[in-house]
Amino acid sequence: MSAPNIETIVSLSKRRGFVYPSSEIYGGLGSAWDYGPLGIELYNNVKQAWWRWMVYDRDDIEGLDSSIILNRLIWKYSGHEATFNDWLVDCRKCKNRFRADKVLSRVNQTEDGTPVFMPADCPSCGEQDWTEARAFNTMLRTKLGAVADDDPNALAYLRPETAQGIFINFLNVLTSSRRKLPFGIAQMGKSFRNEVTPGNFILRTREFEQMEMEYFVRPDDEHSKLVDYWVEQYLDWFSHLGISRDNLDLYEVPEGELAHYSKRTVDVMYRYFPEREDKPWEELMGIAWRTDFDLKIHSKKPEDAEGKRINPDSTDDLSYFDEATKERFYPHVIEPALGVNRTVLALLMDAYTEKTNDKGEKRVILKLSPRMAPIKAAILPLAKNKPEITGMAKAIKRSLQPVLRAVYDDTGGIGKLYARQDEIGTPFCVTVDHQSLEDEAVTVRDRDTWEQERVKVSDLPEHLLSRLLV
Repeated sequence: MSAPNIETIVSLSKRRGFVYPSSEIYGGLGSAWDYGPLGIELYNNVKQAWWRWMVYDRDDIEGLDSSIILNRLIWKYSGHEATFNDWLVDCRKCKNRFRADKVLSRVNQTEDGTPVFMPADCPSCGEQDWTEARAFNTMLRTKLGAVADDDPNALAYLRPETAQGIFINFLNVLTSSRRKLPFGIAQMGKSFRNEVTPGNFILRTREFEQMEMEYFVRPDDEHSKLVDYWVEQYLDWFSHLGISRDNLDLYEVPEGELAHYSKRTVDVMYRYFPEREDKPWEELMGIAWRTDFDLKIHSKKPEDAEGKRINPDSTDDLSYFDEATKERFYPHVIEPALGVNRTVLALLMDAYTEKTNDKGEKRVILKLSPRMAPIKAAILPLAKNKPEITGMAKAIKRSLQPVLRAVYDDTGGIGKLYARQDEIGTPFCVTVDHQSLEDEAVTVRDRDTWEQERVKVSDLPEHLLSRLLV
């Protein structure tokens, strides 16, 4: 079982401290969200798991953290200033505005790249009276400098992707790490897009965090097979995080919808909208073959058909010299790009389950993978008015804290405490009772099965860790 809809997770998230509406006391800010005490733990667990898997567990990936604000020329030559557009349409009847690809089917494109859409009913009024599609650049603008308002050259952008920061540092990483092809550069960081129609909770926001890796390979490598390789790698990783394969699907992006730099792209889709029969899927991530476009376009040497430099502003050449073959060339790139926010939402939806107890009461259980769970163990005193019991429980919590995320809670009866921890995904509850004072043992309760076992306090860290690392 998974969540029946995103709204179920929105309610759970605010109630239990995963995600809050941002700026709520001032009426909120559209498509902006704050991660609460539990949310930031889950968020960080996703990032740490990705970095460990991508950088530490492999021998061919280096890490990087580039600036959010980059020289404006980067976005000029990358093509973002000219082509990083969403297409808008307005309904003349009800005056509502939509992203064209969300309400209309794309059937073709003109010679200049303008998409052609098939008419369809407006979701708001049912009419088919649409304006022509028009481009809207989604990069968020800012200005730099003390007199920025008076300086036309002060225009800059908040980066819409982390990838360009990797490409412009390709030569730096290559030189300092002495890497040979194939190798990759990974980066996590905030990106910003002025989305036309943000929404659906943390699925589509103007500020989000990406986990991107650019894998540099030879021009004659089997690029499509490398795309397939990374698709399978990510399907396995999602499974390891606890996302069911049944809720994932693959979408081969048609040629007419490919980004200007892409030769092939496969999107991994998640069933974010199980309540919809027609369109339950939305993109979780994409794996793209970007060809040699990026390194070539940021280099000073390449020329066009007329012999003119393609990039007269670059001061360096980002080509690669192969010592074995004595060839110089621009590497091709395979790019798996994933959003932290969308991964968090997929984990929450996939983990959501309901279970009926012996009294016929329905309980929510968030069956997060133990590795992803914000809290690993909750230490609960059976009697909060007994200093001996609460003191022992707090001491156990302190002893566990250096090795795992543990909390102490005495704010309710034991039944309510169990239910609260089930709902936030805590894999284990450790109960300290009167008998614990005599036998130095505690009761460990499993979140998913509700089964309990008695464990010696001295064995508790090893007992929990062996189950958390499964």
